[in-house]
Amino acid sequence: MVKMSDVAKLANVSTATVSRVLRFPETVKEETRLKVLKAIDDLEYQPNILARQLRRNETNTILVVVPNIMNTVFLGIIEGIEAEASKNNYKVLLGNTNNEVDNEYGLIDLLKQKQTDGMILFSARMERKRLLELCENHPVVLTMDYIDGLKIPSVSIDNISSSRKAVQHLISLGHTRIAHISGPFKYASSKDRYKGYEQAMLHNDLKIDSMLVQEGLFTFESGYNQMLKLLAMEHPPTAIFAANDEMAMGVIKAAKERGLNVPNDLAVVGFDNISFSSIFDPALTTIAQPVYKMGELSMRLLLDQIRGNSQMKSQYILESDLVIRESCGGRETS
Repeated sequence: MVKMSDVAKLANVSTATVSRVLRFPETVKEETRLKVLKAIDDLEYQPNILARQLRRNETNTILVVVPNIMNTVFLGIIEGIEAEASKNNYKVLLGNTNNEVDNEYGLIDLLKQKQTDGMILFSARMERKRLLELCENHPVVLTMDYIDGLKIPSVSIDNISSSRKAVQHLISLGHTRIAHISGPFKYASSKDRYKGYEQAMLHNDLKIDSMLVQEGLFTFESGYNQMLKLLAMEHPPTAIFAANDEMAMGVIKAAKERGLNVPNDLAVVGFDNISFSSIFDPALTTIAQPVYKMGELSMRLLLDQIRGNSQMKSQYILESDLVIRESCGGRETS
């Protein structure tokens, strides 16, 4: 039976180099990597991956924990995670918590029991103390979210400035009575998107009416229901900034049912740029997150932890874009 030492001898390298080519090929110079791969091919060497994993207590599997698998934004990030994982010979185990914190605790037991090598967490609702303990003992990356005061590697956009940009666009179109349908305030992203709304309003000396801020659930139905409440006001808003696209679509449905034209009677801006936003009627103005890149970077940061590589910083913030379409009724004035 061909051994790793036979491959190393034929390629004129060490067995450690052969191991690196098999486990972390991107860390080996191309010339050396090609020599080793040729030797593996010539000798028809088949590494005993299971035995190696048992010796090193590795699974070559990572756990991705999401609050809701139906969220298309999460799917875009998962696509980036899986692409980067595949390049590095890792498999992805997906765990859906259905927004239940107890399910989150159950899934992290897989990490504690060494059934996965690391975890990418999409939102952390568990107790701060338990999360800190988990991160001190296991490779963990937080994506789409962050936690102040905890040095957990995280990947996100600047939700505050992104939301401020969205609301500023509505103000530039002449709107002064602008409502905000937020996500659940238990999430940091929801709080930050509200802060962006608040900052844009205050910067333009516009009053924030507490009745114009309604808390949604990041669902189509909650956007629809909260919009009906806003339309029942004596002086309803002329523009809506919704904290995600699904709620923005619910807003538009409610407005249409009440005989309003979007955007002539009501301007609407969403957040996330999900795939359906460009073909919705009217096409939705929204904030686009670089979801695929977020997934790739999250996986790279997790691999750095698994391999024991030092990390330059803990929080990575990627750029977002305002995508202007028909739902807001015009382009920003110069």
